[in-house]
Amino acid sequence: MTFSETILQWYSLNGRDLPWRRTRDPYAVWLSEIILQQTRVAQGRAYWERFMERFPTVEQLAAATEDEVLRLWQGLGYYSRARNLHAAAKQIVSMGGFPETLEGIRSLKGVGDYTAAAIGSIAFGLPAAVVDGNVYRVLARFFGIATPVGTTAAKKEFTALAQRLLPEDSPAAFNQGMMDFGATCCTPVNPCCMTCPLQPDCQAFATGRTDLLPVKQTLSKPVERHLTYVLVRVNGEIAIHRRGPGDIWQGLWEPWLTNEVPDGARLVTSGLKHQLTHRTLFADYWIWEPSALPSLPEGYIWIQEAELDRYAKPRLIELILEYLSIPGL
Repeated sequence: MTFSETILQWYSLNGRDLPWRRTRDPYAVWLSEIILQQTRVAQGRAYWERFMERFPTVEQLAAATEDEVLRLWQGLGYYSRARNLHAAAKQIVSMGGFPETLEGIRSLKGVGDYTAAAIGSIAFGLPAAVVDGNVYRVLARFFGIATPVGTTAAKKEFTALAQRLLPEDSPAAFNQGMMDFGATCCTPVNPCCMTCPLQPDCQAFATGRTDLLPVKQTLSKPVERHLTYVLVRVNGEIAIHRRGPGDIWQGLWEPWLTNEVPDGARLVTSGLKHQLTHRTLFADYWIWEPSALPSLPEGYIWIQEAELDRYAKPRLIELILEYLSIPGL
């Protein structure tokens, strides 16, 4: 049995039952792929279901406000995905429907080669192989490939190999099989080598390199950043502002971010750590309750504290509010 036949057989017996796999609706498939970028299936599934319930069609998603989309996305992180999702929905509506070619799918905001291949193969049966972290791991181990993943050379090599292996008559099953096989069998740690159907011909297993493949590219240490927030509270109202472009959390709302804590403010938590992909954040949080509305920088608005739930916030702010047991989550 060939590599591809083994993957297809394994998938037919062990593939995960996921709601977006019960349809070939390109909107549902596209939505799942965008949500699952940088998100585990267990977490992403609930978000997909909420989006499908709130916006069952791409037209309804396109007609929503950015605040509505960001609020529904809150907690998933990487908020550029939500903004790209919203922009792409408008693109699709302006096109008159979902594009059915790889080039057309790839033209959508936030869609790269992997996502285009996944949507194209699953929704339209296009013969395009997907290459993600799971696919890199399975191919690197089985074929004994030591090219460091994350490099241009690796992307070219692994994409070409995956494309050669792709059965043109069943691209969706093969692509989903590769993703599931890497996620549940050929896992990063403690892979199921003793029960793996590919084990007899796996180069990594034969040479004792399962823990060494795939080779990871050396990454730079995350940059540390310190943030000081002041929750300004006056007679049940609090001040917040929307973060602008050019930095993390664009479009999300947060309390007063400042380098100068006003007299009379009290510190409630210090050095709260929050890890992003390329940054390690440390936050100090103060509460200030002056007797009258103070003058704040341009862009801040006053809202009732109980209305905070209506505004999409970064996960760090959610963590602080949970720590303080402040309503609005």
